[in-house]
Amino acid sequence: MEQAILALNHKLDALTAQVQYLTEQVKQAELARQARDELVRDAMPIANDLMRLSSDHLQTIQGDLDLPTLARLLKKLLRHAPDFERVLDQLDGVNDLLEVSGPIVKGVYDKAETMLSQAERKGYFRAAQGGLYILDNIVGAFSPDEIRQLGDNIVLILRTIKDMTQPEVMQFLRNTVAEVEKDSDAPVDISYRALLGQMRDPHVRRGLAQTLRVLSSIGGQGEVKH
Repeated sequence: MEQAILALNHKLDALTAQVQYLTEQVKQAELARQARDELVRDAMPIANDLMRLSSDHLQTIQGDLDLPTLARLLKKLLRHAPDFERVLDQLDGVNDLLEVSGPIVKGVYDKAETMLSQAERKGYFRAAQGGLYILDNIVGAFSPDEIRQLGDNIVLILRTIKDMTQPEVMQFLRNTVAEVEKDSDAPVDISYRALLGQMRDPHVRRGLAQTLRVLSSIGGQGEVKH
């Protein structure tokens, strides 16, 4: 008797669980139906607007669009399908090339940007602007004939500048300027007695001899030969 009661209770519990499950499923289905109804109710105005806009646009082009035109357009698309396929293949090739060359181009760009930054930091751009300013002054100050003569003699000018910029020449000029600046404020005695007194200085005599030799060389170059 007790076994029968236990079995009956077990069956009642199972039936109760099934009823609860079915009830929950009915609730879920009702909620889903309500959600669909709300979605349809909200989407209907949008769909109506889209249909109205589509109808308006179709009415504007219905005079130019007919079945033969559509058929002719479709035939052209089918006829040129291989061309479209080749274009797409070429685009794929270009994309592959860009993927391969992208890191190389980026490396070159980064290197160029670094070099330009270093050049700007060191003042190359300012020097170039100064060079353009000097060139502009030269062009404005010289006539075309003078600029042509300057070009004809540029090698000689550069060689002269090269000789003048030798270390011993530059040191000589520097020492001379330093001596002149040092005694520039000192009074100068130009009397004959003072000049004869300076002639006793061997450095003065040596300098005078070198000066006379330079003057002789200059006079010899300017001599007119008959």
